[in-house]
Amino acid sequence: MTIWDDGIQLDAEITMPAEKKDKYPMVVLIHGFTGYKDEPHILALARAFNETGLAVLRADMYGHGKSGGTFANHNLFKWLNNALTLIDYARGLDYVSDIYLCGHSQGGLTVMLAAAMKHDVIKGLIPMSPAAMIPEGARNGELLGSTFDPEHVPDYIPDWNEHKLSGNYIRVAQTINVEAAIDRYEGPVLLVHGSDDGAVPLQVSLDAAERYKNAQLKIIPEDGHCYEKHLDQAVAAVKEWIINQTSGI
Repeated sequence: MTIWDDGIQLDAEITMPAEKKDKYPMVVLIHGFTGYKDEPHILALARAFNETGLAVLRADMYGHGKSGGTFANHNLFKWLNNALTLIDYARGLDYVSDIYLCGHSQGGLTVMLAAAMKHDVIKGLIPMSPAAMIPEGARNGELLGSTFDPEHVPDYIPDWNEHKLSGNYIRVAQTINVEAAIDRYEGPVLLVHGSDDGAVPLQVSLDAAERYKNAQLKIIPEDGHCYEKHLDQAVAAVKEWIINQTSGI
C-alpha cells in the first residue's frame, strides 16, 4: 500500500493478528539508517506484535527501500514528518484503538522524538538500539565514523559505506535535543540493546533508561546492532513487555 506524506510516497504494509476483533492496538514500526521495512529483525518484530494481538503498520522511510526521496537528501526532520504522518494514518483507521511506537536504530531515535511530539496519544514506546547519539555527534563533528568540522559543515559528508549523504543531514541533527524529547514522554518505555553493539554504544540506552520516567531496559548479551546472534531473545523481550502493557485490553 501507499501512504502519502506531503507529496512523498511511502511504501507501507499493514499486518493483522489472526484473532478477529472490532478493535486492535496498532504498532507503528520504523526501520533504521540504510534499512527497509522487510529486514529480518523488522519482520520478526512485526510477527511478534501480530502474535500478541496487535496490528502493525510498517513503512519504508524517506529515501529508503521503495519509498520516495533519495537517501542522500534524507534527514531526521523528514523522517520525523514521515513518522507523524504514519501515526495520524493509524489513528484514522476505524479498527485501531491504542497506538504504540517501535523503531530500530535511527528509527529508534525517530520514535523517541515522535513520542515526545505525540505524547498524549502514544500508549507505549519501544526504541530498539536507538541511535540517540546522532545529534550530539553531529554537534561534535562525528557521524557513524566520519569526521567533519561541525562549524563548517560540508555539502556532503565523506562517503559512508558507499552511501552519499547531504551535509543538511548534519545541520538538521545538530538542532535536535534528545534529552528534551525524553523528558516530554511519560508513558511506558522498553529499550532493547545488544551488549556488543558496534554501531550504537550500549551506554546510549543506559542513559535513556535512566532519564525516562517509566522505562525498562533489556540488554541482549553478546549481541550486536541488529540482534544477529540472539534475535529470538530481543523479540521475546518485546513480546513479554507488550503482553504486560495490553493484558487489560
